[in-house]
This record gives sequence, C-alpha cells and structure tokens, in this order.
Amino acid sequence: MKISVIIPAFNEERSIGKVITDISKELVHEIIVVDNACTDRTVEVAESAGARVVREERRGYGYACLAGIAALNAPDIVVFLDGDYSDYPAEMSMLVQPVLNGEAEMVIGSRTRGTREKGALLPQARFGNALATFLIRWLFGVHYTDLGPFRAIRYDRLREMNMQDKTFGWTVEMQVKAAKMGIRVCEVPVSYRKRIGQSKITGTVQGTIKAGYKILATIFRYGLID
Repeated sequence: MKISVIIPAFNEERSIGKVITDISKELVHEIIVVDNACTDRTVEVAESAGARVVREERRGYGYACLAGIAALNAPDIVVFLDGDYSDYPAEMSMLVQPVLNGEAEMVIGSRTRGTREKGALLPQARFGNALATFLIRWLFGVHYTDLGPFRAIRYDRLREMNMQDKTFGWTVEMQVKAAKMGIRVCEVPVSYRKRIGQSKITGTVQGTIKAGYKILATIFRYGLID
C-alpha cells in the first residue's frame, strides 16, 4: 500500500532534516513538507533530505495540512507528522500497522499512553488534552486519550471527512468527524521528546489561549450544532 507523509513546517530548519532522515524510505511512498511561509532554511534542508516541498503562504496548521492533502497523488494511507522532531518518525511502522492489517481506518499516536521525555508535554498541553478528550467522550461517546498530531488515516476516509479547519482545531476536527462518521479508530502508544525550538502554540500564553479556544469551539460546534 502506498503511504504518503505530510509534514507541516514553519521555521523548522534545525529539526526538519532529522525528521525526514528518520522516516523509513522503504515504508513510505513520498514525503511532503508544507512550507508554511517559512523565513529560514527549512525548504532547503527539507529538499536536501529528499522531501517534496509545497508552499502555503497562509499561516496556520490547518492551512498547511490542507495544502499537503491537495498535493497528494492518491495514496492508500496518509500520515501526519510534525516537523519539530518531538515525535519519533521511526515509530511510523507501528502507527500504520493497524490500518495495513485492516483493524482500523485511522490511528492516533497517543503521547499520554506512551513514553514521554520529562518536560516534553507541557502542563497546559496535558490539561488541554484531558479536557478535550473528556468533552469528546461526553458528547460523542468515543474515548480518546490524546489529540496528538502523529496520526495515520486511510486516504479515502480522509477525503470523505472534507476537513475545513485552517488553524488550531485541525486535529480535534478530524477526531470528532471520525466519531460522527463511525470510522474505526484506535490509538497506539508513541514516544515523545522535547521539541527542537519553541512551540508556536503551547510555547506562548497567546498561542495556548488561541489553541484552547479553537479546540473547545470545534468540539461544541460539531457536538451541539451539526
């Protein structure tokens, strides 16, 4: 089965090469790095490491993911992975295995169930995860333990989702839509380490507030309105 990897990136020149290098080239068909209006050497490093780079001028995690999806050439499975080297790309085979086996259509890499480096998952991120997953369980009856960005999904199911979020609500939109659509989802424990550089979301008070608001708004939008 053809596996494509999408890596949204904004100024990750110090980490993006490590991420790409650690991805098994025997496992994946292509690696797409989305240049989300980078101002450093991210593009140069990514291309040198063997990735295909596409440009998305509008900054936002969702914008970058949507640009990556638009650049796909009909794979069987799509893997989303951050470019900051906090996830372990070498664990990708474990992440996609339930999809390859036909046991699941979507797999979430759970950082809370896996091994975490001390200080890797900040207190505000742990609190936000706990609150969001509680609300999803309450509104949708589906039990998640994390909103982690390291995830795999069948391409046909991803297309059916018609993803819309442009910024911080991307991961939670995918998970609540999966719940509403009856998509078979499982979690696998994944390792997590301190990212290289500062987080654009939980690394600042403003980013944390914006992300938290957007995540909660997305949950209630799909849970109470749609």
